[in-house]
Amino acid sequence: MARGGESPIQMDPKDKKSFAESLQSLKLLVPFFKMIWKTSPGFTFSNIILRLFKAAIPLGQLYVGKLIIDEVIRLYNAPDKDFDQLWWWIGIEIGLAVFSEIFNRLITLTDALLGDLYANHSSIELMHKAASLDLGMFEDSEFYDKLERARRQTTGRVVLMSMVLSQLQDLITIIFLGIGVIAFEPWLILILFIAVLPSFLSEVYFSRSSYSLVRSWTPQRRELDYLRYIGASVETAKEIKVFGLDTFLTGRFKKIAQAYYNANKAIAIKRTIWGTLLQILSVIAYYGAYILIILRTVAGVLTVGDMTFLSGSFNRLQSQLQNLLSTFSRIAESALYLQDYFDFLAIEPTIKDNSAGIDAPIEITQGIQFDDVGFKYPGTEIWAVRHISFKINPGEKLALVGENGAGKTTLVKLLARMYDPSEGKILVDGTDIRQFKIDSFRKMIGVIFQDYVRFSFKASENVAVGQIEASSNNDQIVHAAEKSLADPVIKKLPGGYDQMLGKRFEEGVDLSGGEWQKIALARAYMRDAQIVILDEPTASLDARAEYEVFKRFAELTQGKSAVIISHRFSTVRMADRILVLKNGEMIELGTHEELLKNGKLYAELFLLQAQGYQ
Repeated sequence: MARGGESPIQMDPKDKKSFAESLQSLKLLVPFFKMIWKTSPGFTFSNIILRLFKAAIPLGQLYVGKLIIDEVIRLYNAPDKDFDQLWWWIGIEIGLAVFSEIFNRLITLTDALLGDLYANHSSIELMHKAASLDLGMFEDSEFYDKLERARRQTTGRVVLMSMVLSQLQDLITIIFLGIGVIAFEPWLILILFIAVLPSFLSEVYFSRSSYSLVRSWTPQRRELDYLRYIGASVETAKEIKVFGLDTFLTGRFKKIAQAYYNANKAIAIKRTIWGTLLQILSVIAYYGAYILIILRTVAGVLTVGDMTFLSGSFNRLQSQLQNLLSTFSRIAESALYLQDYFDFLAIEPTIKDNSAGIDAPIEITQGIQFDDVGFKYPGTEIWAVRHISFKINPGEKLALVGENGAGKTTLVKLLARMYDPSEGKILVDGTDIRQFKIDSFRKMIGVIFQDYVRFSFKASENVAVGQIEASSNNDQIVHAAEKSLADPVIKKLPGGYDQMLGKRFEEGVDLSGGEWQKIALARAYMRDAQIVILDEPTASLDARAEYEVFKRFAELTQGKSAVIISHRFSTVRMADRILVLKNGEMIELGTHEELLKNGKLYAELFLLQAQGYQ
């Protein structure tokens, strides 16, 4: 029974992996090494060749050592001391040692460089995949678990590459050593396998247990990462101090971390106990074989050099084979984790180009039509919006009004094709937007959401986000900043347009909420969009600044279609028409004057806000 009456977190049966599944996961090594080869064919080929040469050296060293010992004994008993042959063998052994060290260094170098390149390549692949997936997926906790597991594999599996290549190197060494031992005493091979197999099976079992534990605890480990972040972050520092959240956060972290530690400790202790017992069995087997080799040497069956070669080869074989089998179990475990990465890359977005996709129009001539549109967010049966039908004429500015949760931002996301309607359709110039190529359609839209991102980039780059292809066009960036009133804000910064924003990086400067919004608005001016959407972009601006922004915004959208969401009716009334939403349904549509005359929800909300200024 867990402390406080809580039930301990149980491992999901689907997270438990059988030995057969562990072996099946090894097939992922094929696409894994295809990615590595694609990353750098030159480094990959060089690494393999170096390991081949390195694998042959141990047998050569042991055999030359045998020849040296036999030669020393011969010289000891010989009346004439001719050291030429001895010096020759010693020189070869020194040469092998030198080459072994050179190969080691070169292998380490290529491993490190190839590992870095692979980590970069896999991270880029992950970022591309994440960018291609539906927005709805990012609002699902199970998807976040998959993303978190995949993200950890972009760097965590670099070690797998070295392990597999080392495994191949060890296998070649074992083959060479095995041939050498069989040539003298074949029965030693049988003792060898009896000694190492139990230990190998133990490692495989506990590797599967460790993976199952880590996988089943993904949500909790993600929560631990989140608690680490909010517990020591500039974005949360004020609230933590003011509300005294330190004890609450550390207590919550400690509780989850301790539970994970206890579960992991149980497996670690069992793994250590069984590993120790089976390792003792391996040691006994080795010394049993060693005693037999000594007895056969004393009996005159083997020379002293043979004894040295066999004992050294058997010891090396045992170590190499044990390492091979142990590494094999770790490779199988790592391949299980690799499954998480490839599973994520295999996720297909539901919003994607069809084979017959067409380019979006360069200029909207007929308008934008919502035709009985309804939408339910993934994982829920509640309609966010339903039975929405209206038209935005070319060059018209439409304001969306309604209380929080009415469906305003949902309509904006549907128009930007962040989601597809659950029913009905959205038409641009008479064509369903699902028929357009996604990139082509989204390029005609400029959106500034209320929860815009404050990128820890340079000021110029934060503006250029609106059209990142023009990030080197300084004139366009400055022009956009001037229109959004962000130019005075940026010019007063120590580094001007080259100033790093945010406190995440060295010498970064943070801005006020209103200043950040001017930066975000500049992004809309960067984009030469046919449809401009502003979702509560001026909430942090004072009334005068907001008026100036929308005055300039009217100039920006001259001849273009625009959708504005704002709770300030001084802004809303600047639109050509106003659409009023309530509980996901459209209840009014008209000009400011028309809606006031109707005396319904719009008039009620307008009068309530007006009273606040009286």
